[in-house]
Amino acid sequence: MKKLQFKVSIHAPVTRIYDFMLGIKSKSTYEQWTAMFNPTSTYEGSWDKGSKILFIGVDDKREKGGMVSRIAENIPNQFVSIQHYGLVKADKEITEGPEVEKWANGFENYSFEENTGPDGYRDTIVTVDLDTTEDFIDYMSDTYPKALDRLKELCEK
Repeated sequence: MKKLQFKVSIHAPVTRIYDFMLGIKSKSTYEQWTAMFNPTSTYEGSWDKGSKILFIGVDDKREKGGMVSRIAENIPNQFVSIQHYGLVKADKEITEGPEVEKWANGFENYSFEENTGPDGYRDTIVTVDLDTTEDFIDYMSDTYPKALDRLKELCEK
């Protein structure tokens, strides 16, 4: 596993960014920024600590695919840790075998740090720490910054 880190500064309160990033009030905000990864990107499950959550989309064969994950930690407006432990392939959950082993126990962590500027308005730095496999480094390095820019755009409206 390789570790990658991405950061974005968003001119909005942390409560708004946390809500939009996770799609707490409306799943559509999550789907809008993650559409950069897959236009049909969504999730099934809960963001509660310990909960199982599926990060999924539909491929060109119209089959559901993605990641089987667990929320390792969720401290609202501060930190979210997602542990990936399986794959969804052709609508089936796969949690063991060679395809899964290279991803097993990979984490995707979101940290939120809010600062109040001299104008009294709040800026929030969102940091994403991500474990990925060698074959996804280029894809993540290209796509994650675009997705975070989309999140910034949504939150600053």
